[in-house]
Parts: sequence; C-alpha cells; structure tokens
Amino acid sequence: MLNKKTLIIGLDCLSPYLFFDKFFKDLPNISKMAKNSLYGRMRSTVPPITSPAWMSMMTSRTPGDLGIYGFRNRSDNSYEKMSIVTSLSIKDKTVWDYLGSAGKKSIAIGVPPSYPPKKINGIMTGCFLAPDDKGIFAYPKEICGEIKEKLGEYRIDVRDFRTDDKDRLLQEIYSLTTNRFGVAQYLLKNKQWDFFMFVDMGTDRLHHGFWRFCDPEHNKFVKNNKYKNVFKDYYLFLDKKVGELMSIIDKDTTVYIVSDHGAKKIDGCFCINEWLIKKGYLKLKEYPDKVVKLTPSMIDWDNTYAWGEGGYYGRVFFNIKGREPKGIIKKSEQENFIARLKKDLNDIEYINSKADKTIVYEPGELYGKVNGVAPDLLVFFGDLFWRSAGKVGFNSIYTFDNDTGPDDANHDWCGVFMMYDKSIKKGREIDETSIYDIAPTILNNMGLAVPKTMRGKPLKIKS
Repeated sequence: MLNKKTLIIGLDCLSPYLFFDKFFKDLPNISKMAKNSLYGRMRSTVPPITSPAWMSMMTSRTPGDLGIYGFRNRSDNSYEKMSIVTSLSIKDKTVWDYLGSAGKKSIAIGVPPSYPPKKINGIMTGCFLAPDDKGIFAYPKEICGEIKEKLGEYRIDVRDFRTDDKDRLLQEIYSLTTNRFGVAQYLLKNKQWDFFMFVDMGTDRLHHGFWRFCDPEHNKFVKNNKYKNVFKDYYLFLDKKVGELMSIIDKDTTVYIVSDHGAKKIDGCFCINEWLIKKGYLKLKEYPDKVVKLTPSMIDWDNTYAWGEGGYYGRVFFNIKGREPKGIIKKSEQENFIARLKKDLNDIEYINSKADKTIVYEPGELYGKVNGVAPDLLVFFGDLFWRSAGKVGFNSIYTFDNDTGPDDANHDWCGVFMMYDKSIKKGREIDETSIYDIAPTILNNMGLAVPKTMRGKPLKIKS
C-alpha cells in the first residue's frame, strides 16, 4: 500500500448509530466499498467536539498537546480574555505538513480550523469559521476566483443553523453539501495531489436541527411529522455523492470516510452556573431578572470559588489565589476543594431523562501534558445526553431549551471510521479505533515514517 494516493471524506458529526446500525445496508455505494474496507466506531477526543477533534485527527495530538479545549478558550488567567480558535492556533505539524516536507502535494478543503488558510504545498481552503467567501478564503489566493468561476460560490456553512425555520435549514444543508462535494470533485479532477481531504458540515447541521423529528425516544418527538425521514434521505444523498467521487478517482487510491465525533439525542440542558450558585461555589453581585449571559462584571469574585462555561460539555474554572486576579482558593485547600466539588457533580440527578451519570475529568488525568489555559474540570452531563447551559437567570438548574438557540442533539463519544483499499480482500468491522490512529495510518500507508511525537499508531492491514 506504500506511496498510494489518499482521499479523506470528512463528514462532521457523522453518527455511527445512523451510519452503521440504521442505514448501512441501504447505502449502495458505501456498502460496495465496505467489501474492501476496514470500518467501525472511532473513539473521538475528550471533549468530542469539532475543535479540537479534526486537528487531533490530523496531528495525532491530544487537546492538551494542542492547548485547545473548545472553540473559545481562556487566553490567560484573567476573567475576561477568551480567544476563538483559528488556523494560527495550531502549532503542531499536520499530515499535510509532513507530506509537504517529503515533496508530496496536498489539498485540504474546509478542515477545521483552517481560517485563515495557511501556505501549504498544495491548496487549502478555509473552514466554517471563515466570515464569508468574499475575501481570501483559500491558499493560493487565485483558487478563490477559480472556485467561484467554476462553481458560482464557495459555501462556508449553513446560516443560523439553530433555527425554527426547518424548511430553510434543510434546503441550506443540501446546498452546502452539494457545494462542498462539488468543490472537491472539481479540484480532484483538475489539480495535482497526493493527499486530498475535505470536511462537510452538513451532517452536523442536520443532526442538531432535526434529531427530535426522527427519534421516537427524543423528549420533543412528534409522531407523523413531515421531517421524520430526513435522516435516511440525507444519508442516501451522501451515499450518492460518495459514489460520484469514487467514479472519478484512481482505483488504487486509499479512501477514508471519517467523522470527528458522533451524535445523540439531547434530553435537556444542565445550567452549570445556576448549579454553582445553588451550591455556594459562585456568588453574583445581583441575580438577574431574565436569562442573560454570565459576564465577569456580574460576579462577586471575593466570594466565588468557581464558575462555568456552557456548550456541548461543561467547563469549570477555579478562582485560585495567586493565579486569578481575585482568587480565594488557597493552594493548601485545592485538593480538598476539588474532591468536594467532584463529589457534588457526581451526585447530580437528572429529570425527565434516563441519564444517571456525570463524567468529570481533571485535564492532567486526561492528557498528561496540558498546554494553554485548560478548564480545571471537564464535565460531561448525563454522559452527553445533556448539554451545559452557561447563562443565568433561569431560576432552575434545568432547562429543556438550549440557551443558544434550538438544538436537538448533543455530540457523542465515537465517530465513524472507514478505510477502503482494493488490497483489502475481505472487508470487516474492526474493534473501536482511536482518532489518534488516523494520521499515523495515513503517513505509514503513504510511505513516510511516523513521528514519535504522535499519540496513535498505524492500523495494520491484513489482506
């Protein structure tokens, strides 16, 4: 398999449950590929979210190595400074960096985070974090005009995917995927490449927008709704698009279908800061009379031990004396404080839900090496059946409406892995692999040595 070309079809949030368990047999092109593939569930990063997961996949480095724990990260130990992840946040070498050093050409389309696009030995286009396609969204910059000339536009993302306008949302999801596969097809056919990767966000937007319409176990499921078949219809659409790509590439190309994480129904949002207030860990100067975003100016720091951030998982930060500007937790008290807070978190009970487990990690026990300003605790409410709501003013620790707009799903621990190669004579499902194994596998299959800094190992292919 050495020195073959590689094509990676990245489908953000592609669900192993839907892909393998529900629809696999109904996908003719992918089922055909499976006869010459290794495939199965792939354990994502912790946390299992788009940023850092795609870059962990392409660097074989943990979120701790990368210093990235979400889209927004603390810039320092002050209370105010948060930064948005961009391509410039990635300091570790990616697969295309290693390949470029070996003289191989790469094309990377929309792999988060890839805005602003970096100079590589090949072509790179920005991901959904790009503001629009009006400016320079690609390297080299001439590609911007070429894509628009040939395809009319470069779709960055779905507009406002947390919306109640489901008809508009569904139309935009299909338009986004059509455009992303169209860009991929054009560049595959017309540009030189050894390694080609693109990521489509359509699957992610579909799951977040429509899970309650397709899952009878969802708390908000409505029988006989007009969107009940949107998951299957879209997965069939994806299968058709994959088939179109397979028809134009060299048959010796190794093809991967991967996702950065999975998806599952959401039962509700756990209000992390409301809970911290109730438990006495967080004190506000004045409790708001409506639901609002928690800001540093609202907090009585002299009497606050911890505060939290919302999102797909909960991030808890400690107010430590000598580290934060108005820290009150003494170094001698930290161990007992952490033990008490962990116990309180593990004792959380959930309502209107079968979820009964809260998973709590300290960054050191997850990653070993911890770069950047990591959360002091990473908290996964209800084993990811519950999101974290960071706003305050609910007068409750539970809410069944996401505090950043309508959302039907949360992320899940495992994504999808599929590796097609004609030298695999008998396709088979393999035991759960790791997101960190992808980069070493790619480099090994393309004839390069695997750097010792990589966390994963190449998957061995036995024909």
